[in-house]
Amino acid sequence: MIQVFGHKAPDTDSTGSPLIWAWYLSDIRKTPAKAVLQGTPNTEALWMLGKWGVDMPEIIQDVAAGDQCVIVDTNNPAELPASLAQAEVLEIIDHHLLAGGITTRTPINVTIRPLACTATIMHDLIGDDLDRAPAAIKGMMLTCILSDTLEFRSPTTTPHDRWVAEKLAKDLGIAIPAYAAEMFAAKSDVSAFSDAALLRMDSKEYELGGTQLRVSVLETTAPQVLIDRKAALIAAMPGVAAEDGADQVLLFIVDILNERSTLLVPNDFVARMAQASFGVSVDGDSVVLPGVVSRKKQIIPALKL
Repeated sequence: MIQVFGHKAPDTDSTGSPLIWAWYLSDIRKTPAKAVLQGTPNTEALWMLGKWGVDMPEIIQDVAAGDQCVIVDTNNPAELPASLAQAEVLEIIDHHLLAGGITTRTPINVTIRPLACTATIMHDLIGDDLDRAPAAIKGMMLTCILSDTLEFRSPTTTPHDRWVAEKLAKDLGIAIPAYAAEMFAAKSDVSAFSDAALLRMDSKEYELGGTQLRVSVLETTAPQVLIDRKAALIAAMPGVAAEDGADQVLLFIVDILNERSTLLVPNDFVARMAQASFGVSVDGDSVVLPGVVSRKKQIIPALKL
């Protein structure tokens, strides 16, 4: 049985895309496959599963020697199981930069395209066979694209991502603005999560000039709820950094509707980094970054020491 999984701390795309591809392998290619996760999905991803009546995949801690697997929505070893080198990687489908470091036992298919969402790539790879997909598969595909593009607000959005989403919405009889509003409301409901959990909820490991960073984003339509927890989130950062082997935690609270981010500034190091990276003057424990909503395109590429 092939295991299909995405990165740690699964967001909507890393929850939905494994399910989409496992369906394609099992039902179309007739190759038994199952979606698995490396952690508990975020609130929006859980909402998606409930919305489309899909059971949450099994959460795995690692892979074992001889396990066959397909990697989606990442190609970064830091975001993958510790024992991946012992498993048999069959395929990688991703929309992030090529990180390098994955070694395979045989030649494999690798599809990395400059699109906003892995699910968009899967739409193209599946082709006409998508006509045979149940509504839940198309619904998850639509949800992934709307999530990764912030309903087309993110600068990562391409015309093709938008075309695919609008096509899926039409097939499903869904009005995108109303549907996206439901999604983002679910994403914004973080009341049940601890401060440490929020810092890890949507997070990437990134090294900059020998400094190990955990770059976290929280996308929300209710940013004040998170800003009201600013002091507690900042207080939790040293513990999360120490436990995760990072030197600093950067948290960007992304205001979806107003298309801006608030970066929490816990210390002088982050203040200097904010000034160098975004050309802003920092006065206090947070700074607003107008127009910055994408970690992939606007945050990580801008980071400077």
